[in-house]
Amino acid sequence: MLNNDVLRRTRYIFDFDDSRMIGVFAEAGETVTREQISNWLKKDEDPAFQKCTDRTLAIFLNGLINALRGKKPGQQPEPESRLTNNMIFMKLKIALSLQAEDVLAVLELADFRMSKHELSAFFRKPGHKHYRECKDQILRNFLKGLQIQYRDRD
Repeated sequence: MLNNDVLRRTRYIFDFDDSRMIGVFAEAGETVTREQISNWLKKDEDPAFQKCTDRTLAIFLNGLINALRGKKPGQQPEPESRLTNNMIFMKLKIALSLQAEDVLAVLELADFRMSKHELSAFFRKPGHKHYRECKDQILRNFLKGLQIQYRDRD
């Protein structure tokens, strides 16, 4: 899944305006401009579109964790230079303080079902024999479920 899509969807799910987005980056110690955010959020066809790098998305997700859960005392985690869907999934799960049952309930909102064992495979270390790569479809369904939970409940 494209980092820009994750950024766009996360912004929409939590109804963040530009200043709130800037604030989330600031929570992770990064200074970004309104123009940078605007360019990351543009559609791919737009000439001003800028690709959101793995490092940039990692900074945003770390900032989201700090904004929603509070900063841990001491040294802040170094943003990853390479992100996988598994890492994005894990960071969103941490930011929202979700347990396995909560994640399964969010996926259920998007009409996507899986077992607790299947889910736990996404959060294992890559070398583990039961590790499973998180495909775009699963991350998309998780984001869709979050959107239903946080945004579409009127």
